Amino acid sequence: QVQLVESGGGLVQAGGSLRLSCVASGRTFSDYNMAWFRQAPGKEREFVAGSAWTGGTSYADFVKGRFTISRDRAADTVYLQMNSLKSEDTAVYYCAVTTYYRRLRISTQGSEYTWWGQGTQVTVSA
Repeated sequence: QVQLVESGGGLVQAGGSLRLSCVASGRTFSDYNMAWFRQAPGKEREFVAGSAWTGGTSYADFVKGRFTISRDRAADTVYLQMNSLKSEDTAVYYCAVTTYYRRLRISTQGSEYTWWGQGTQVTVSA
């Protein structure tokens, strides 16, 4: 059974940092793209950052220069280092694995991801 388990969320003051982790188990995803999405109360889920199986990365404009996605392919683990956090970053953060094997493009659409974690809450106080 495939499981994605996120950790590292919490409460932090604006300007602070958090590092999220997501460990996949049940199968190997070294040849799949992985991504972080987030959903704030009353808002739609949105793409945050993605890591391609090739090593490429992609970021939403609103996190460029502040967040960094990294990955340990051998351990099927993806990380999200979040710096200079803002109150508008408050959301539940989800990791996800794409449906497609060895896809070159990192999709920003949640519908193209099959496996999802349960989410971890990030709260940034002003």
